[in-house]
Amino acid sequence: MLFKDEEVILILIAGTAMLMLLGVFIVSFLLVYQRKQNKNMLEKEHLKSSFQQELLKTRMEIQEETLNYVSRELHDNVTQVLSFVKLNLGVLGKNLEETEKVKINDNRELISQSISDLRNLSKSLSFEHISAIGLVKTLEMEAERINRSGIINLLFLVDGDVYPLGEQRELVLFRIFQEALNNVLKHAEAANFKISLYYKPQMFNLTIEDDGVGFQPELLNDKSGSGLRNIINRAALIGAEAVINSTPGNGCNIKLSLNPLVQETYANGTHSNSPG
Repeated sequence: MLFKDEEVILILIAGTAMLMLLGVFIVSFLLVYQRKQNKNMLEKEHLKSSFQQELLKTRMEIQEETLNYVSRELHDNVTQVLSFVKLNLGVLGKNLEETEKVKINDNRELISQSISDLRNLSKSLSFEHISAIGLVKTLEMEAERINRSGIINLLFLVDGDVYPLGEQRELVLFRIFQEALNNVLKHAEAANFKISLYYKPQMFNLTIEDDGVGFQPELLNDKSGSGLRNIINRAALIGAEAVINSTPGNGCNIKLSLNPLVQETYANGTHSNSPG
């Protein structure tokens, strides 16, 4: 009888051990399976993100080629034609009465202003020009041009010791400014527009503010908010983070943060950008 009891105990112990081993095997299998699932999901997200980044790069490269073409056409053709018209008006004005000369001169002044505005616009579209004079000078010129137009009051501020961020980064930052300004002019009904650059040794911040009508935060996820999403996507492309805040009646605030010491991986290859 004692022998049978021991046998039953051994069977129970063996059964329990097998059940525990089976449980351990099932748990291990589930953990491995879950880990693989998570890995696959991360890989898919990474591929999706990479694809979106490459797509955005391609779109931006095409856009830059188009803008450069338009810039050259404005500079080489349109402004030359206007200059020729201005010259002809000057010749015609010599044989007219004094009152007619005044009208001719007024028209020549208008053409001169148009030529100047077109040349400034041409420069703002050209990557070569932005690259040559840098982000701060380009924004200064844009602020002057926009304030002269009277469309909106633009305030431009710079804080800290300015250092280069890299050609591609500065181009993208300038395009973000243009995108934000375009959104404000089209939708915000704002009277004032402010852009601030903050240069610190290990952090660069760009802040854009307006006093317009604002919008619901949900707009960022709506199709009509594509311009705002473009700002976020462009920022991510150069390793920056863009945060957009707005509520109805309180305008819009866009803050972009960038570590200048982090290598840039935009477009062709990797470029190291250190301040100073």
